[in-house]
Amino acid sequence: MNFGGLDDRFSDRDKARFVVLPVPYDLTSTYQPGSRRGPLAILEASGNMELYDEELDRETCRVGIHTLDPLEIDARGPAEMIRSVKEAVADILEEKQIPVILGGEHSISYGALLAVRDLFPRVGVLQLDAHADLREEYQGSPYSHASVARRMAEAVPVCQVGIRSMSAPEAEFIRQGKVTSFSAEFVRGKKNWQTEITRRLPEDVYVTIDLDVLDPSVMPATGTPEPGGISWQDILILLREVARKKRIVGFDAVELAPIPGLVAPDFLAAKLVYRLMGYLSEKDKD
Repeated sequence: MNFGGLDDRFSDRDKARFVVLPVPYDLTSTYQPGSRRGPLAILEASGNMELYDEELDRETCRVGIHTLDPLEIDARGPAEMIRSVKEAVADILEEKQIPVILGGEHSISYGALLAVRDLFPRVGVLQLDAHADLREEYQGSPYSHASVARRMAEAVPVCQVGIRSMSAPEAEFIRQGKVTSFSAEFVRGKKNWQTEITRRLPEDVYVTIDLDVLDPSVMPATGTPEPGGISWQDILILLREVARKKRIVGFDAVELAPIPGLVAPDFLAAKLVYRLMGYLSEKDKD
């Protein structure tokens, strides 16, 4: 199943600007599981969206979008799964293509980042998320989805946006300046907030989008929905600003836990992924 339902004209691996890697994994999910079904739901929804982007006035698919088979799940645990993701993403980067990872739970993003860092050693992370994900470990695992930002922050600079849920130790970690963290309230309440966030990022950026950064009114299909999230318009404002002023070298969209019979969140996720591809290819065009 190709992202966007694309035929061979626009999905050839050798000519593709973007390579989509589905990772249907949610072994460390703790509240509402189901994000393993996220990649398939996004791919199915993407086949029903218009390929002409009304904001960008172009068909982004013409730059080429190849979709890989879903990554085989390693049941030995999250550390092994992270290693598998790293190897798969490294293969994409070796061909000078932009990896687009569809989750699955958030722990897989660490594997993608490690692959990106090997090629772009000064990369930083833009983490869009409701949760800080800065626990040293959770339920006995340092590679839980609740610890992914902590592992990332040990490897590269991390800038969080949309945060509105954390533990007391995570709050202390943020106060110590170990990460840069912007709340959802900051996004809603400050003029030119996107400029302030973008200037905190290095030139090379990996974007990880936990879909629960969005308000549950538009994105209810996540494992731990948190009230008070950012809007569809806000996330586009930020992503377009970052795409214009920085170099996004890869990105993911994770933690979609599809709700049977409710396809709007699946469609939103697919459209968001396609729109960010459009922002990146728009910069290539310029």
